[in-house]
Amino acid sequence: MKLAVFSTNPYDRDSLTAANAAAGHEIEFLSVRLDHRTAPLARGFDVVCPFVNDRVDSAAISVLKAGGTKLIVLRSAGFNHVDIAAATQAGLTVLRVPAYSPHAIAEHTIALILTLNRKIHKASNRVHELNFSLDGLMGFDLFGKTAGIVGTGKIGIIVARILSGFGCRVLAFDTRPSDECRRMGASYVGLDELLARSDIVTLHCPLTPQTRHLINERTLATMRPGAMLVNTSRGGVVDTRAVIATLKSGHLGSLAIDVYEEEGDLFFRDLSNQVVSDDVFARLLTFPNVLITAHQAFFTREAVRSIAETTIANVSDFAAGSVRDENRVTLKMIAG
Repeated sequence: MKLAVFSTNPYDRDSLTAANAAAGHEIEFLSVRLDHRTAPLARGFDVVCPFVNDRVDSAAISVLKAGGTKLIVLRSAGFNHVDIAAATQAGLTVLRVPAYSPHAIAEHTIALILTLNRKIHKASNRVHELNFSLDGLMGFDLFGKTAGIVGTGKIGIIVARILSGFGCRVLAFDTRPSDECRRMGASYVGLDELLARSDIVTLHCPLTPQTRHLINERTLATMRPGAMLVNTSRGGVVDTRAVIATLKSGHLGSLAIDVYEEEGDLFFRDLSNQVVSDDVFARLLTFPNVLITAHQAFFTREAVRSIAETTIANVSDFAAGSVRDENRVTLKMIAG
């Protein structure tokens, strides 16, 4: 099949080319993001392959449909950047990578917690400047602290296991509790109770209409004073303006994020010679107790290879008429 890959980086080319060696699909790599303005570039391609910050809305889907696209194959587990209703109405199949390396996300989450708590980034910068003072670098023991995990799918379970290994008490919130989490000693409680009791709250839930701004002015006020909030799920799960207000008040102790709700115009690009026009993000950068990485949690050799292999397998399965149900994105998934 003919496959147009949007938002391409060098590692996408390398991994998809390697995964496609045996399959033999015709791949065109495009560096531009996919939206309604760039969708005409996919004319004549059977398949388009967007990434998380592409905008596959109804306008883009109309253009893709008119250009002959039959399949939208995502290089991600999340699908909130695609109008699934419009794709379904247009008769386009949407496939995703439901799991690649949950360890990659989980381990990055722990890295953020440790870095923010022990101020590793600041300490490293000081030492490079020959400043060996410890003033302002004090952290806290994870041992004996309470960690709240919001969302206990594959990633949340691994985070629970790692934090349990540190000696944390683990609280969990999920509409579908995990027996594996319970066996590790996690206690399932309501969201408000989790927020009120946790020293660290880490988010691992998908972005749906039900979880959009799950962390908002009201829920932030419920959090234990001085607690740490970590988000490696989707940016829209957190109301950023409310977080900024809570940081300013001192109620929220610290914040670590790998995702941002308006990251589409920022992440995966080099803007070091430009002025950032996003005032909300610029405000986040001013806080000494905020740690930000740019949607990096997935970025391990194992995860990138797995994403590419599943992506090419999805294309091959579609060509053979044998799509895997667990990889198909449906309207029912959005409702649920």
